[in-house]
Amino acid sequence: MLLDKSIQKLSDLIKRKEISSVQLVEEAYARIETLNPRLNVFTTLRKKEEVLREAQEADTRDPVTPLHGLPYAIKDAYATQDIRTTASSNVLKDFVPPYDSTVYKKLKKAGAILLGKTNMDAWGHGATTENTDFGPTKNPWDLTRVAGGSSGGSAVAVAVRFVAFAMGEDTGGSIRNPAAWTNTTGLKVTYGRVSRYGAAAYASSFDTMGPLGKTVEDCACVLEHIAGIDPYDGSSSPEPVKQYQKILDVSLQKKVIAIPKELFEKGIDPEIRQMILQTKKVFENLGITIQETSMPLLDYALPVYYFIGPSETSSNLARYDGIRYGQNRDHFTPETIRRIMIGTYALSAGYYDAFYKKAQRVRTMLIQEYERVFRACDAILMPVTPTSPSKIGELMNDPLQNILADMYTTSQNPVGVPSLAIPCGFTSSKLPIGMQLIGKKFSEDLLFAIGHQYQVATSWHKTLPPIFTTKKEGV
Repeated sequence: MLLDKSIQKLSDLIKRKEISSVQLVEEAYARIETLNPRLNVFTTLRKKEEVLREAQEADTRDPVTPLHGLPYAIKDAYATQDIRTTASSNVLKDFVPPYDSTVYKKLKKAGAILLGKTNMDAWGHGATTENTDFGPTKNPWDLTRVAGGSSGGSAVAVAVRFVAFAMGEDTGGSIRNPAAWTNTTGLKVTYGRVSRYGAAAYASSFDTMGPLGKTVEDCACVLEHIAGIDPYDGSSSPEPVKQYQKILDVSLQKKVIAIPKELFEKGIDPEIRQMILQTKKVFENLGITIQETSMPLLDYALPVYYFIGPSETSSNLARYDGIRYGQNRDHFTPETIRRIMIGTYALSAGYYDAFYKKAQRVRTMLIQEYERVFRACDAILMPVTPTSPSKIGELMNDPLQNILADMYTTSQNPVGVPSLAIPCGFTSSKLPIGMQLIGKKFSEDLLFAIGHQYQVATSWHKTLPPIFTTKKEGV
């Protein structure tokens, strides 16, 4: 199975003409034709003949980047010229953008080949990829369970090796949550590290664009080619883009990882707690010091997120009136309507000071909380989710529990810091467990180094879903 190899290994094989882009595309489509009907990964899958022509053309050129000729998938939040972009909502079910998002444009320039657009919670509103007008994406570890969200389609595409890597979007855990629940690696970047231009906006001050991959090394490779300042995005940063792959093996001696004690005391599944805390031994063997810390203000992250996020989405989605493009607002899902109503209420006269303005003040306090902890450490270790993947229908029928699925991932987006989700074990029922490493702004290089060296020392990320071992799948 070629697509189980790392991006760098595939690139080396392509450069030596030992494999071709056509072979990779053929393998991808063979697997998609077999498994996608059961998993529901794609909202739009490009015609195989069209993609093969691009692969054939790529094989005639000398690679200039490691992504050259590699098949990938992109979350259906990114605008792709002449390819349908829906945000998994019937509001945009027939929308074909006249322009490309910056990330898609950069990946084309790098030579990567797009297979299709992946399923998501409509507009990013959800943690399960069930709040979608295209049917839920299923978890390859247990088809009765959710894949996580909102970037569930992208995570599953990587987990079952449909692609070499995939792109997601993270507003409050939407890359990290599905990464943890599918045994893949996902990066929420520093706010401004990657351009948001051309991506459907959920909460503009929280949204970040990032990769999902088989490994930390793969994510590092992709970030090198999508990061950087963009004249079309005023929030993008001029911070120089590092050659992340070349510094994965730097010494971690004397680095310090802090563990917030409050996050491991209540509300977390005991098996998840145990597996994450067991990683301390691996980190210590890498020369890292582990210390306990206290971050009591994290209790306020969820309410801050669920006042500011819906407030911004109520404004962002007001443009979808069915006049200039798309269908009218009658096509919004119940979950999206709920968030619009919460946001509109929080911004309304008489409630602005009581809710939205107060949430922004607490946001500032969260920023100060992180700054305080980072004065004594280099990274923070946290769970990604409090539980294993839920059964399909469980969280969608319980809006409060749906919100609580994000309890560990909503504090980083208001603060703007990067977070890397990594597989770290399995439950007794063989469901994936993920942890996240949070760093200072623009410290993706350090998170990559810690995560990569952890993966070199462990093998959790190499385990494939049981869907591969079922003989009738033919894969």
